[in-house]
Amino acid sequence: MLTYTNHLKRLVLPEYGRNIQNMVDHCTTIADREERNRCAEAIIEAMLTLFPSQGDAVEYRRKLWDHLLIMSDFTLDVDFPFEHVAPETFDGGPAPVPAERPGSMPFRHYGRYIQGLVEAAVDMEEGEARDALIVLIANQMKKTLVTASNDNVEDARIFADLRAMSHGAIHVTPDRMQLCEFKQAPVASGKKKKKR
Repeated sequence: MLTYTNHLKRLVLPEYGRNIQNMVDHCTTIADREERNRCAEAIIEAMLTLFPSQGDAVEYRRKLWDHLLIMSDFTLDVDFPFEHVAPETFDGGPAPVPAERPGSMPFRHYGRYIQGLVEAAVDMEEGEARDALIVLIANQMKKTLVTASNDNVEDARIFADLRAMSHGAIHVTPDRMQLCEFKQAPVASGKKKKKR
């Protein structure tokens, strides 16, 4: 009868495969310490054959010995050539990544960088530098909208979005500022031209 892999024990480090895991499991059952040390060395050599060292060889061997210990569920009792990793290292999980609420970025299609630039422009004092930044931001917003939709993007819409993103601090009108014209680049058809 066939034994399916989903019925077998879950692999701790699946990149090494089931055969290496079986070797590690066998190594933990060996009673003689000398023979167990030789078996562990042989497993490390097999791991090196599967994944040859590409950088610092000493550090890579240390990593392999740590993987050997992890695959044995920290039960392998051999003479480690390096100080091995402690099981407490894996006790706590990673810190949770703070997720943003869906309504916290209403102009998502412009992206986070544009929002940051708008906030930087709001914090700047009135002058030529601020006006130049606003022109750059507005042009980038228009370019982003043209890329996102095939419709003709009106400058008035960009200025309205800019005003909303800045909570009314930046007020620009089409008669005060002229934005560049952008066209969506044609998409390659994917067909090769015939040579004549």
